[in-house]
Amino acid sequence: MRRKHQLRTLTAAVAAFALVVAACGDDDDSADDAAADTEAAADTEAAADTAAPTDTEAADDGGTGDDAETEDTAAEAGVDTSGGGAECESVDEVSLQLQWVTQAQFAGYYAAQDQGFNERYCLDVTIVEGGVEIVPQTQLANGDVDFALAWVPKALASREAGANIVNIAQIYQRSGTLQVSFADAGITEPADFAGKKIGNWGFGNEYEVFAAMGQAGLDPATDVTNVAQQFDMVALLEGDIDAAEAMTYNEYAQVLEAVNPDTGELYQPEDFNVINYEEVGVGMLQDAIWADGERLASDEAYQDIATRFVAASMEGWMYCRDNPESCRDIVVAQGSTLGNSHQLWQMNEVNKLIWPSENGIGYIDQSAWDQTVAISLDTPNLDGDTVLTEDPGPDAFTNDYVEAAHELLAGQDLSGSGWEPIEVTLEEGGE
Repeated sequence: MRRKHQLRTLTAAVAAFALVVAACGDDDDSADDAAADTEAAADTEAAADTAAPTDTEAADDGGTGDDAETEDTAAEAGVDTSGGGAECESVDEVSLQLQWVTQAQFAGYYAAQDQGFNERYCLDVTIVEGGVEIVPQTQLANGDVDFALAWVPKALASREAGANIVNIAQIYQRSGTLQVSFADAGITEPADFAGKKIGNWGFGNEYEVFAAMGQAGLDPATDVTNVAQQFDMVALLEGDIDAAEAMTYNEYAQVLEAVNPDTGELYQPEDFNVINYEEVGVGMLQDAIWADGERLASDEAYQDIATRFVAASMEGWMYCRDNPESCRDIVVAQGSTLGNSHQLWQMNEVNKLIWPSENGIGYIDQSAWDQTVAISLDTPNLDGDTVLTEDPGPDAFTNDYVEAAHELLAGQDLSGSGWEPIEVTLEEGGE
């Protein structure tokens, strides 16, 4: 039910956004060029003084903050801290483009919808599924959606090509990309890729794979046989490739859900060697919330919506942190084709990529950003081209909306410093 009074999120801190120019870029024709360039390749921080609590302060007090300050902030924002929510004079319709199909990778956004967090912030959010042919950042740049989820290097490539988009919340703090091989293949580090058939998905998902090769002194064009891999583990299980690209939360589970023909039982972790790209130092930032740079720079209403959307999404992810089984059920009910045990595994592994968030959920860490940019500038693909040809500059991301959302969420555990993963038992086929 839509409520009666306008939710006011533009506190004294947030109001500063009206003066912020978050990004600069070209027009829609350039955005179209960005789409073409991205697909052909297979796919400042704004300066505003705010009154929001610093991330260090949030970390020091576990994200709880001072009760009186919390109540003042919440009241100023129109949020009822007694649990009754806020009342809305009107509700803003918002669209979010996912980068893949419905699964627990996006559970926090579905939870925000299911648990009424979006409604609390006077938002009616439409979640748009992704697919192989959909480039989320292009959808955003073309004005087809209000916000989009995308891996940072892919989005920066589109931005360099003309898409005026800005990272306003880095939900995943760590990379979840792996390279998985059978234990008897002897592939324990990237240097072992030499002379092997190495799978990757393309579409901009291969950057960490090539970065690991380069770090090991291998030329991906001559020292390795690169194989275009489907978004599954069939090629590995059937012996067509020596090592397969996988996400911790999806494809790795697929091999552990498969039956080992030699034993008649499910494969076990010891049957495989796993190279974690985060651990070998070439991890790149992945799922982030991207916004329209032109609208951020000129549209106060959009700035306000962005703050509320980020806050509601954060509440969704905090709910999934504390209620993984419930979020599994929410995603399955949304029509995911993956089974219950697979989705619970995915929810648990996605939580590992988000929590703990040292500076609070969504905060864009400068060192992680710099590593992602450096790899994008230095890692050549098979044609010798790099993801980026120049530094994207400080306007490619901003923490202002994260900090404003944190202020709205003051009193909640934003860092998840005490979070622990659960134990998940996988079933055959992920059921």
